[in-house]
Amino acid sequence: MLDVLIIGAGPAGLYAADRLAADGFSVTVIEHMASPARKFLMAGRGGLNLTHSEDLETFLGCYRSAKNFLSPMIRDFPPGALEAWCHGLGQETFTGSSGRVFPRAMKASPLLRAWLRRLEANGAQLLTRHEFTGFADDGMALIRSEGDPPRAFPARAVLLALGGASWPKLGSDAAWVPVLEARGIEVARFQPANCGFRIAWSALMTERFAGTPLKRIGLRHGAGSVLGEAVISAQGLEGGAVYALSAELRETINRQGSAELYIDLRPAFSVEELAAKLARPRGKQSVSTFLKKALNLKPEEQALLREAGPPPQAPEALAAGIKAVALRCEAPYGIERAISSAGGIALDEVDNGLMLRKLPGVFAAGEMLDWEAPTGGYLLQACFAMGHRAAEGISGYLNASKGDQRR
Repeated sequence: MLDVLIIGAGPAGLYAADRLAADGFSVTVIEHMASPARKFLMAGRGGLNLTHSEDLETFLGCYRSAKNFLSPMIRDFPPGALEAWCHGLGQETFTGSSGRVFPRAMKASPLLRAWLRRLEANGAQLLTRHEFTGFADDGMALIRSEGDPPRAFPARAVLLALGGASWPKLGSDAAWVPVLEARGIEVARFQPANCGFRIAWSALMTERFAGTPLKRIGLRHGAGSVLGEAVISAQGLEGGAVYALSAELRETINRQGSAELYIDLRPAFSVEELAAKLARPRGKQSVSTFLKKALNLKPEEQALLREAGPPPQAPEALAAGIKAVALRCEAPYGIERAISSAGGIALDEVDNGLMLRKLPGVFAAGEMLDWEAPTGGYLLQACFAMGHRAAEGISGYLNASKGDQRR
C-alpha cells in the first residue's frame, strides 16, 4: 500500500511531497489540472514574491486573526528556511528594497522544474488529470481519472492540499467543500481576499480613466492606512494599496453593506502645507489649471476629487478634501478575480500536525484552511510552512502506525 497520497499539486502539497519522499516514504501526488502548480506559476509572472525579510514578530502580525494558529508553524519553518530550501534546489534568492524576497530568476518556472526533478529522483509520482471525488466507506480516497469512474486509492495517509476558491480556472475551485461538510467538518464560506472593490463611478471616470494608475497615494479605512499605488478600473479600484486594506473593507461591507475608503492624493504634504499653496492668487486660471500648477494634480486625480461634487473653494477645505477623497466601496470584486481567498476549513478542525480530528489519517494544508494574509510574501510563506508541518504530522502518524503494527 502507498504510504502517502497527496491531493493537490500546489506549494503546500508539493513541499510536503518533497519532504516525505526525501525521508523514504512512498508518495503519489495527484492533480486534477493538466499540469501542476498553475496558480504558483501565475504568481511567478510578477516576480514570485516568496517571503519577506522583515522582523519575524512584525511578519507574524500580518496574519491577523490566524496569527496564533500559524505562528508555531512559521517559527518552525521561517523565511530563512524557505530561502535555504530554494538554494538547495539551485535557485538563489535576493531581497528587494522593500524587504520582499524573490528568486534571482524572478519567475516560478525554473524553481518548479528543479522541484519536480527532485521529486522524481526521490521516487515520488505525479499524476495529472486525476480528480478527488470523496471518500469510500472504508475511508480510502476516491480518485477519478479522465473517462473512468472513481476508484479507491489505497494509502496509509492522505494530505488534502486542494487550495481555496480564488482563480478557479487555475484549479482552486473549492469543489471539495461538500465532501468535507458531509463528514461533519465545519467549512467557513469562501470570500475574496487581496482583491479590488466595486465603486459606482461617474461616466467620466469609466470612459476616460479606466486603466489609469494612481501613484504615491495614501489609502485609509477605519484605523488602517497604507501608502502605495492603485489602479482605476471600469468597475472600481484595485492594486497593491487596495489589497492591503481588503480584509477590513470586506468585513465592513459584510456588516454595513458598503465601506468608505479615503484617498490621500498628496500624502507627502500636510493639510496646512497644501492650503498654503492653494492660497496663492489664482488670477484668471481655471480651477483645473490652477490645481495642476499649484499641486501638480493630474487629470485623473482632479476627476477623483470631483466625484462627490464640485470641490470647495476655500484653501483649507480644498486641502482637506485632497487629503481625504471619499469613495464608497459597494462590494469586493468576484472571487474568480481575487489573488487569494478567506474562509475554508475551521482551524479547530485540525490538530497540531494538521490532521483532521474527525478523519484520522487525513491531513489538510494550505489555502483550504480558514486564514488569509496580505500580499508581500505572507501567502506563500504560510503555505510552505503548513506543507512542512503536514509532512512532520504525516511522518509521525505513519511511524506511530508502524509501531502499533509491531505490537
